[in-house]
Amino acid sequence: MNEKIFQACKELIDDAKTGCADMVFKEVCLEILSRARNVLTPKQFKQLVAYAAERMEEKIPFELQQKLMTAR
Repeated sequence: MNEKIFQACKELIDDAKTGCADMVFKEVCLEILSRARNVLTPKQFKQLVAYAAERMEEKIPFELQQKLMTAR
């Protein structure tokens, strides 16, 4: 069960990366991580933190960033 929750958290992070502006994405990641800490094992949580950090460092193309900003 924990593995499914862990995978779902990663998918939520991925979805947020493709659907949110950079600042909103970071806020969503923090919310996911705060909730995940209560349900994942310590090892899974550390892996999820590392995954979220990698995704935060990735830059989305400027055109997509502009599109997300104007879609509000």
